[in-house]
Amino acid sequence: MDVLDAHLVPAVDGVAYGLLLFVVAAGLSLAFGTAGVLNLAHGTLYAVGAYTGAHFGDGTWGGFLLGLAAGTTVACLAGALLSAATAPLARRGHLAEALLTFGLALIGGNLLVELFGADEMPVRVPEALDASVSLLGHRYPAYRLGFIVMAVVLAGAGTWALTRTRAGAAVRAAADDPQMLAATGFSPRAVHTGVLAVAGALAGAAGVLGAPIIGPGPGAAETVLMLSLVVVVLGGLRSLWATLLAALAVGEVQTLGVSLAPDWAPYLLFAAMAAVLILRSRLTLEPRSAPASGPERGGPGPLARLRRHLPGSQLTGRPRPGRLWRERLRPERTRAADDGRCAPAPSSARRTTPLVLSTPAPLRRALPSLGLLGLLAVLPLTLDAYAVSLVGYALALGLLAVSVTVLTGYAGLPTLGQTAPFAVGAYATALLADAGWTTGPLLVLVAATGGALFSLLTGPAVIRARGTTVLMITLAIGELTVIAIDQMRWLTGGTDGFVGFAPVRWLWFTEPLTDEFAVYGYALTVAAVAVALTLLVLHSPAGRLLTGVRAAEARMRASGHPVGRYLLTAYVGAGALAGVGGSLMVTVRSYVSPADVGFEIAAFALLAAVIGGTSSVPGALLGAGLIVMTRDWLAGAWPGHGPLVLGVLFVAVVYLLPRGLAGLRPPRGPLRVRATARPVGKAVS
Repeated sequence: MDVLDAHLVPAVDGVAYGLLLFVVAAGLSLAFGTAGVLNLAHGTLYAVGAYTGAHFGDGTWGGFLLGLAAGTTVACLAGALLSAATAPLARRGHLAEALLTFGLALIGGNLLVELFGADEMPVRVPEALDASVSLLGHRYPAYRLGFIVMAVVLAGAGTWALTRTRAGAAVRAAADDPQMLAATGFSPRAVHTGVLAVAGALAGAAGVLGAPIIGPGPGAAETVLMLSLVVVVLGGLRSLWATLLAALAVGEVQTLGVSLAPDWAPYLLFAAMAAVLILRSRLTLEPRSAPASGPERGGPGPLARLRRHLPGSQLTGRPRPGRLWRERLRPERTRAADDGRCAPAPSSARRTTPLVLSTPAPLRRALPSLGLLGLLAVLPLTLDAYAVSLVGYALALGLLAVSVTVLTGYAGLPTLGQTAPFAVGAYATALLADAGWTTGPLLVLVAATGGALFSLLTGPAVIRARGTTVLMITLAIGELTVIAIDQMRWLTGGTDGFVGFAPVRWLWFTEPLTDEFAVYGYALTVAAVAVALTLLVLHSPAGRLLTGVRAAEARMRASGHPVGRYLLTAYVGAGALAGVGGSLMVTVRSYVSPADVGFEIAAFALLAAVIGGTSSVPGALLGAGLIVMTRDWLAGAWPGHGPLVLGVLFVAVVYLLPRGLAGLRPPRGPLRVRATARPVGKAVS
């Protein structure tokens, strides 16, 4: 009985906390499950409601109700605007939507700080609720009991509207069969806008009501977003009752779990999230997304597939014209390329034969990387020490972005968790340097090995999943890594960071690299070797096999290829590359903390890969440089507005560079000079 008394208050707090998360997560689940939008700005919508409610709240019922109405309305309008912003991205998948909404979250968070200040705002509740009541012999805040009642009413009303009204039926139909919904007279576009508006209203109302529990202040939006994602993953997208149970479980872990198992409570949520996702991915393997090109969504129709596999059109008994034309023209083109002159076209047709002046393929592929290497080599001649250190940090972040490019662009595994092996490499380097092992090649080797081993351990949990599930699993892995770093303060320094270790040296008998330009030379050399090895692998037969898995996984499996082994190898190699990036980051900055390897850095790395085009290694490096320049140089010229500048960068990249920097270059191919060939036996008219 004493044990129950000791934990009664935390248990009731867990109920209130869980109901708050349920109201928020219900909107997130509605947006993702019905409208198909992975809204990473949902926490910001909660913050909008919380700040608005705190601003109007004056301790009276009138101020409380005014704040509730204003916060709900503003968040509802923001949700409708979010619908308009994500509508052009409907065909580009969840990755573009996630990056866009994350950028909008950065912009919204900066605007809230400008309007309400950077400090946590005090929240005043009506006087009748600003008291404590007796609960089984314990004093308990009256507002929290009142919030439990309000949250239950709100949840019940939402469940009734979704399951018993015509509008709710339209929402469910939009998730299951949009074409049938349109046939009944409803506009799927209007339903999409209404769903995101209602999701925003739920987040705003939860922000106003939950401000005394999770108050408006720094970090509130990210905390609510992460916990809501955990609830949505645990509860699924199909049942509000399952979401409610998941939210109550998360609430109890956040409150009661801290008092019962304080050492394990921080790990439980994301570990449970990862376990559920892994189990679901093993039960059902998500197919790779592909554009619709026939009567069957995601691929051509059966007749088209059969024709594509046949050497000729055996259905009609005639050879395909395109194949016949290529067979006739290929010998002449080959001879022309061999002897350097233009050969005549076949006599059956008068054609223009191109004279091919081509650069060797390996050299052509290497030109962008060589050009970028030359630019990086001469940069120290024009920059000061601080700018050179920023470029060195951009190289470290660039290797992280290249590892994301390998997984996202080549293996088809979009990831938000590459900061985990990045952190392993960073802290391994810092710990070795602190112990006196400062030889550069040794540090890089240990960092790469540590990142590879970490990826080898976590890889089986990732490679079976596809699409958004990969994003969520890797996000859980990254968050668990950050939590572990924060908990092991005796080893990592926790949130205070790790600092004071010896500088790196080229070899054991050389002097330490204490000058910024010398450190940059070391970082450039290591990054150049790592990128060169990465390009050699990607352009080898192994890289082509990996690309084949991304483009046609089912066909590769049917051909007997060990697809899982290919993906695991790519995941381990990307982990080693991220580990090298972490080692360079520590070398350049001489400092590392959990903030350097957290969710924001993971989002930056993914954005850098998208800027490059998701399959361009030099583009990923340029994208990392653009992010570092924006965050540390451009934002430095406008103090206090760094998140706003970065958010604008996110939004601009998603809209203006749908295929990244790689999409701006002209199509690859040899230089062709048109030369008219006279058909044999015919005069030129």
